[in-house]
Amino acid sequence: MSLLLELNDHGLYCAAGDFYIDPWQPVHRALVTHAHADHSRPGSAHYLIAEASLPVSRWRLGAEAPIETIPYHKPIEINGVRISYHPAGHIIGSAQIRVEYRGEVWVASGDYKIAPDPTCAPFEPVPCHTFITEATFGLPIYRWPEEAAVFGEVNDWWRQNQADGKASVIFAYALGKAQRVMTGIDPTIGPIFVHGAVNNMNRMVAQAGLSLPHSTYVNEAPAKTDWSQALIIAPTSARGTPWLRRFGAISTAFASGWMLVRGQRRRRSVDRGFVLSDHVDWEGLMLSVAATGAERVLVTHGNVPVVARYLREARGIEAYGLATPYGTDDDDATAEESE
Repeated sequence: MSLLLELNDHGLYCAAGDFYIDPWQPVHRALVTHAHADHSRPGSAHYLIAEASLPVSRWRLGAEAPIETIPYHKPIEINGVRISYHPAGHIIGSAQIRVEYRGEVWVASGDYKIAPDPTCAPFEPVPCHTFITEATFGLPIYRWPEEAAVFGEVNDWWRQNQADGKASVIFAYALGKAQRVMTGIDPTIGPIFVHGAVNNMNRMVAQAGLSLPHSTYVNEAPAKTDWSQALIIAPTSARGTPWLRRFGAISTAFASGWMLVRGQRRRRSVDRGFVLSDHVDWEGLMLSVAATGAERVLVTHGNVPVVARYLREARGIEAYGLATPYGTDDDDATAEESE
């Protein structure tokens, strides 16, 4: 079987179609899986993205970026190569990209998860010969708890902080995780406030049609706001900064899949950790690979050697790693966070 997609200095290249998928250097034609900073980079001459990703991609890539959109499932041809985008379940507008040429089918998943998420279209397995998968949480220890139970813990923490006279500050990635937190919590407990970076992303996803509970930008809060009743959602870059002083006594938390590992909460310097990930866990990764029916799996960003070796030895699948610069969907470094 030939290599329909290959790595070069600019990214994952399809020579037959003369395009790149999620390139990390500017190229003439970029097919982008989703709008997180490590996959969606400015400077290319032309972009193709999923329709639902347009508002956040426009914010990411710039007002003048030459962006073309495509609905999920609609096939098009680029230089004789058949292309279609399919839901990845990662964040709003995230997509797997199916590439077909002369009967050979590859799927580049970008980042994905199979857990239900009201903020984006659910992941759909796409049959293929070669599947390119992430491995962010590619270890057997990573198995996500039920989402309802996690949000029950968040709600209980918020209520206890109210009783203790403390503001509840939860750190979450500005694009994706913050909106997922907002749709999962009980908004009747108290008022919801958001950091500027989260407020920007909320406006973008609202343009894409996502409905969120009411929230107030922190800088627009009334002068005598009782922060002890509030839930404040902020990017992780706000940890330990003077921005937090305005809230008085606080309890802090971090929503992330990393919170499953002992010691991560201490290293993140937060009071609580809630296990909530926008990436697939170990079991979901293995189920997803099996559902594609792929004969070959290329593994990228994360626990690559573990996943590739397990697929070869336990599943009998040809598997090996791809070295890419992907690996963080923390938008804190690029979000507009001036307070």
